[in-house]
Amino acid sequence: MRYYEAEGLIVPGRCGNGYRDYCRSTIDRVLAIRSLLESGLPVRLIREILPHLTDRPDAGANLLCAEFLHEVQSHRDRLAQRIAVLSAQHAALDAYLRDARHTGR
Repeated sequence: MRYYEAEGLIVPGRCGNGYRDYCRSTIDRVLAIRSLLESGLPVRLIREILPHLTDRPDAGANLLCAEFLHEVQSHRDRLAQRIAVLSAQHAALDAYLRDARHTGR
């Protein structure tokens, strides 16, 4: 929660004694943040779209959503490229291990 606060994703209220006070809307926002992070989205993208997911939509929300979706697609494409590289490396290591076992190295 403190990380989310430090990143500007949430702003909890404060009690008289200085303790953080998490209202229902902040808890809902944290759940949305966790879901987006679990999807692999970077905090930078989450910070951009979060107000439009949890607050009332504004006039520019549709444009932002289109831009956000483009960013998400780009992020997904980069992940797919990384997965392809890692899969090729994994296959190369498997082949090396097979050869090593077969030749008795």
